[in-house]
Amino acid sequence: MDEHNFTRRGLVLGSLAILTSGCTTNWPLGSGLTSSGVKRRYLRKEVEYAGSEPVGSIVVNTYERQLYYIEGDGRAMRYAVAVGEEGLTLKGRATIGRKAEWPSWTPTASMIERKPNLGQYAGGVPGGPNNPLGAAALYLYRGGQDTYFRLHGTNAPWLIGQAVSNGCIRLTNEDIVDLYSRVPVGTQVLVI
Repeated sequence: MDEHNFTRRGLVLGSLAILTSGCTTNWPLGSGLTSSGVKRRYLRKEVEYAGSEPVGSIVVNTYERQLYYIEGDGRAMRYAVAVGEEGLTLKGRATIGRKAEWPSWTPTASMIERKPNLGQYAGGVPGGPNNPLGAAALYLYRGGQDTYFRLHGTNAPWLIGQAVSNGCIRLTNEDIVDLYSRVPVGTQVLVI
């Protein structure tokens, strides 16, 4: 038999071996999710971009649930995001005023008021894999003041593409690490 031919028996037996080996996923087969739990259509991608924002800036389109890092020559790196629930998203211009890897998180008083179950975290959550801000955060400032809105990672990547947060913009941990490496403090951000 040619070494590149597969038999049905070989395919079935190989599949059974994988299924019984402990290699499992958290989603059903055929769900369209990647290994990080994100739908394939939401994977990071370089795209054409016709906007007028300067090279090196960020545009977040909350309607599209996409973030664009402007690269120039009509190109941008596109990242899928989860956005704030209706009425909770920051709009307009901001600046990245601070960056943090594995940031800690403390819900604001208004978050706890809207979602009382967050009161259990009022003392803060240290940075790490179980922190809702994920692997990194870019802190949005206006007029030199923290807006309390962030571009950050998430430990719930299956929520990318939805309006679910208290206003922050969530990216997969892989994507926030990539974006974090590209942008310095002072980067201009436009949220539309």
